[in-house]
Amino acid sequence: MGYNFLSGGKIPRAVNTKLNDFLSSLSDAINKGKNITFADRDISYILSLWHERIKSKGIELEYDFHSGEGGNKFWAISDWQDGHYESKVCSDSRGIKRVVKKSGKILYKDDKKSFVYETVTDVINGAHPDEDSYCCPSCGRATTIADLQNGCSYCGTKFQMDDLFPKISSFYFLDDPSLAKGEFRSLYFKVYAVTLFLYYFLACMVYGDIFLPENLFKDVTHMLMGLTALIISNFLAAYFGTIFFLFIRAMVKSIVSLRTIGTVGSRGNFEYRMKKISPEFSYEYFTSKAISLIKTAIFSEDECELMFYEGDALDPEMKDIIDINYAGALGCRKFVDEGNFVTVTTKAYFDVLYASGEKVYCKSQAFSAVFRRRTDIPVNFNFSMTRIACPSCGASFDATKIKNCPYCGNKYDIITDDWTLIELKY
Repeated sequence: MGYNFLSGGKIPRAVNTKLNDFLSSLSDAINKGKNITFADRDISYILSLWHERIKSKGIELEYDFHSGEGGNKFWAISDWQDGHYESKVCSDSRGIKRVVKKSGKILYKDDKKSFVYETVTDVINGAHPDEDSYCCPSCGRATTIADLQNGCSYCGTKFQMDDLFPKISSFYFLDDPSLAKGEFRSLYFKVYAVTLFLYYFLACMVYGDIFLPENLFKDVTHMLMGLTALIISNFLAAYFGTIFFLFIRAMVKSIVSLRTIGTVGSRGNFEYRMKKISPEFSYEYFTSKAISLIKTAIFSEDECELMFYEGDALDPEMKDIIDINYAGALGCRKFVDEGNFVTVTTKAYFDVLYASGEKVYCKSQAFSAVFRRRTDIPVNFNFSMTRIACPSCGASFDATKIKNCPYCGNKYDIITDDWTLIELKY
């Protein structure tokens, strides 16, 4: 049930609230295993696996999101849809502080200005129930369905409302290379202090003893004139020094970003190839699905038990991953068409946080992932492996940990409805 109230760049207040609430609920979901009721089933499953990984390491991973310059307002930047559902990627700029603790001791922390991306999926037709009146089935108090999504405020009872829309179906964060006004001012004064010292040292070298302290302070007038000249002239030097520093930083980031050069043109090539097979396919949907499957496999205790995974056991080092964030680049390197199936070899880039013993460290890594899917069945953007209808007996079951229908015993082949991951390695 639901309706499509996402249109254009602006998004309604109710959707913006859910996007912000998702961020504020993320730390509790990771550390305490709490549910985010408006996250879709697959994201909720990933968060539960993530929580178990954090718990097994005996650590805490805290996220704190600072308000952005846009006033915590998301904007829709891209969208895709099938016959029933529409998804939009919404973005906002935030400061993201991340802290890893163990027994109260801080093992790792960072604080970055970033772009937050969240995908919201909604149904195109229907009536949205958020503001409908509803009586809590536990205590009988009248409220709205929207209020019940996070539990009854009167009796505290929690409810499963997985079929309510819109849902958040994916999320990731990208570093924002720009500087806020306050950050530029802070950087400028730091550069000013450095250049003032260098400028004074250079003046001593050029003009000799005249700028030495013992001579400079003999004559008050001379001292004031000399210091004033240094301070004023240094304003321009500090400005150019700041610009030069930002230029060098941008060059370094550009060199680092060359690692993703193999992804250039992937979007166009993917859509051109796949849309000839099925108009329902989209690059954004595929990227979102690929990230979700990679995260699920990495955070799973035994990936070989997963229905959608058909590869070998993952590298043991991946069991030390405590956070993995998509770095904004996924290249489709190879396509193979075989009858009604397509196999796609990709290279995906992530910023990965590892925890091994008392050591926590961050890496920028590329993962090679191979996916396969049937091409003769339309895409269902709301498909979830946690809610599968058995084609043999029609029963619905959660296929995250079992590959056979618990009612009739027949094996369910997920490749009929969705992408499968057949290889994942560094």
